Amino acid sequence: MFVSSVRKCSRTGCLQPAVATLTYAYSDSTAVVGPLATASEPHSYDLCEEHALRLTAPKGWEVVRHEGSFAEPDRSDDELTALAEAVREAGRSDRPAPPPAEPDGTSGRRGHLRVLPDPIS
Repeated sequence: MFVSSVRKCSRTGCLQPAVATLTYAYSDSTAVVGPLATASEPHSYDLCEEHALRLTAPKGWEVVRHEGSFAEPDRSDDELTALAEAVREAGRSDRPAPPPAEPDGTSGRRGHLRVLPDPIS
């Protein structure tokens, strides 16, 4: 099964390929629309050309937009870059170690799921 690595526009219902990245600078009340970032970030949004050009910001905010046209990313370069980044990440030796176990045997994480030790019979 082939899975496309081309990123899509973040706007609901839009299936166009992303060509720009939107990032908010909250401290400056600025929305920045620039060329597509090499990696998808959790606090940025991928936009197609139409949505990148039509973006408006709330009253009092400024929009800073990339000058010129947005280029659609080359599929082969995108796929090759994704593969290289995955291999690089897997080979890193400086990855953080998992958190140590608590004295009661739990993992120490405070999520909604925890590992509990088997009761002693």
